[in-house]
Amino acid sequence: MKGAYRIVPKEELFSRIGRLQQKMNEKEIEGILILQNVDLFYFSGTMQGGLMYIPQEGTPSLWIRKSISRAREDSPFPVEPLGSMKTWQEELEKRFGKLHTVGLEWDVLPYNQVERMRHAFSGIQWVDASPLIREVRMIKSPYEVSILEEAARIGHEGIMAGIGKIPSGIREIDLAATIEQAIRVRGHIAATRTRGFNQELVLGAVVSGHEASLPSYFDGPAGGEGLTPAAPAGAGWSPIRPNEPILIDFCTSYEGYNFDQTRTAVWGHLDPLLEEAYSYTLRILREVERMAKPGVVAEALYFRAVELAQEWGLGEYFMGYGESQVKFLGHGVGLEVDEWPVLAKGFKTPLAPGMTIAVEPKFTFPGKGIVGLENTYLVTDDGIRSLSVTPEEILRIPA
Repeated sequence: MKGAYRIVPKEELFSRIGRLQQKMNEKEIEGILILQNVDLFYFSGTMQGGLMYIPQEGTPSLWIRKSISRAREDSPFPVEPLGSMKTWQEELEKRFGKLHTVGLEWDVLPYNQVERMRHAFSGIQWVDASPLIREVRMIKSPYEVSILEEAARIGHEGIMAGIGKIPSGIREIDLAATIEQAIRVRGHIAATRTRGFNQELVLGAVVSGHEASLPSYFDGPAGGEGLTPAAPAGAGWSPIRPNEPILIDFCTSYEGYNFDQTRTAVWGHLDPLLEEAYSYTLRILREVERMAKPGVVAEALYFRAVELAQEWGLGEYFMGYGESQVKFLGHGVGLEVDEWPVLAKGFKTPLAPGMTIAVEPKFTFPGKGIVGLENTYLVTDDGIRSLSVTPEEILRIPA
């Protein structure tokens, strides 16, 4: 710890490496080269530019381009200057012996980077290590959970600061900026990282009225008009009008960990249809909390939520509408906001203690807006526990 600058504990990093090495032994992978920033931080404790080599056994090494001195402060592992790619194989084999099978993060590395690696190295069989990495990161330690709990507190304080009082004529972007400022000064890193290709997130979304139900490229049930075709989602220039739903969907990223939460607010009174739909989102959450236990497969929670929405006659509005309807109920969260498991059809991974999942039932009504909520949960030995501390009822805003 240097002031409020907290270093990831050495024991935490060695535990992560050990869990990955166990999987590498099972898959007979000699080593893994880590190049993506978030994975590099997770396993080494630093996000300084470079790469990390994790052998099947023994201590990993870091090769850093910039900044070497800061990487040595952040990480307990050996740090060396990163030279030309032409020398990487020589340096690795000098330290770890002849290499045969090496894993790469195929899900995130650019094609050009992989091709350069293939030309720079010889006699190596490259394999996809990304599933192993994501499986290790899927289970959070008590240290990681404590960070998410602090992020939950910061996110709660940000929402409360934003909706304390809304002046007449305030725009979506004004309310979003108020909440952003509140969480930023409390430690939000101003980056919400995703793993998916071309998936971008701003600090958070404040969308209201019919603008909230506008379709967008973003892979989620809430679109929003956005400020420009260059960023066509999230808060826009439109004013927040009385008696229309305001969806506040923020990822608070504290020390890199994303706490994902959505709440619905209103300045005045909601349409009775929207009030009723909101009550159903609460019922879906309660059903998820009842069902979600270690061993339950992720897709079962999604199927149950869809079944309930259809029973209530709201299936066509659940998790979006028309072309914007998405086929999931929630997702894992951590250093990235789209981690495993995904609560969606085809994701048959059983829930396990230590997973952190965001569950986000929402209903979209064209021309009226979106209502819904989202909590981030920790999977425990006997169920799930909400990490969210913000009240779940509709937030009534005083004028």
